Amino acid sequence: MKHLSADRRMIKIAMAAPYLARSEEQALAQAWKDNDDQGARNKIAMAHMRLVISMAGKFRNFGLPMNDLVQEGHIGLLEAAARFEPSREVRFSTYATWWIRASMQDYVLRNWSIVRGGTSSAQKALFFNLRRLRARLAQGDRQLTAQAMHEEIAGALGVSLADVQTMDARLSGNDASLQAPISSGDSDSGERLDLLASDTPLPDEQVSDIIDTERRRDWLNHALGHLNDREMKIIRARRLSDDSATLEELGVDLGISKERVRQIETRALEKLKMALVAKAPALAVMH
Repeated sequence: MKHLSADRRMIKIAMAAPYLARSEEQALAQAWKDNDDQGARNKIAMAHMRLVISMAGKFRNFGLPMNDLVQEGHIGLLEAAARFEPSREVRFSTYATWWIRASMQDYVLRNWSIVRGGTSSAQKALFFNLRRLRARLAQGDRQLTAQAMHEEIAGALGVSLADVQTMDARLSGNDASLQAPISSGDSDSGERLDLLASDTPLPDEQVSDIIDTERRRDWLNHALGHLNDREMKIIRARRLSDDSATLEELGVDLGISKERVRQIETRALEKLKMALVAKAPALAVMH
């Protein structure tokens, strides 16, 4: 309640703050720029807080707290005051409006849904104008299908039809927790998470894969036992290593020609194949 009272008090003070004449506004802005006068900056900001409150009312339909919108708008207002250039002879309210709106829009996009939406200028325009354009088209004399309405909105905002359809679906439904219970009759029968399809293999498939992998490893280790030391070294370097050695590199290491290395590798692979087929006859069919 204290927080709520403080917010109401701030709004009341803001609405009572006097308007600034153009000359006074320019003088305060110049004092802030030339002398880093924080009081001058704050006075400009406070005089325009009613602009923040007015704009916050335009974002109420997104279901976010009014007080939070005002606070976000105040941040944008202070940013505008810090960046304002009095030499351009533009009214501060005109300049600040863009910063206030941008700050509130960013807040809405961050908090309206737990699913992060697009942040490009086109996506923002779609998010904040879709409902308005849809309502305006629905009030016309034409009886538009959803497809035709989406096409007109896409053309008006310069975005793709798919973007309009996706955003319309997001705005039509609320977020739902995956841990929300699913009721069936008089008792809960699980959570929404239980209904999501899983891409992982079934438990029996996982166990089967583990058993098959272990069996193949045993077969390979048994077959490798039929190789001599030089054959083993070549097979490990050429076939069982992440960084496969070249025939030339092994030839230099073993003191033989690369052609001889190739011959030994071929013979070793034949010995492995024979040992594997003898251990598991089914492999003969596969090969």
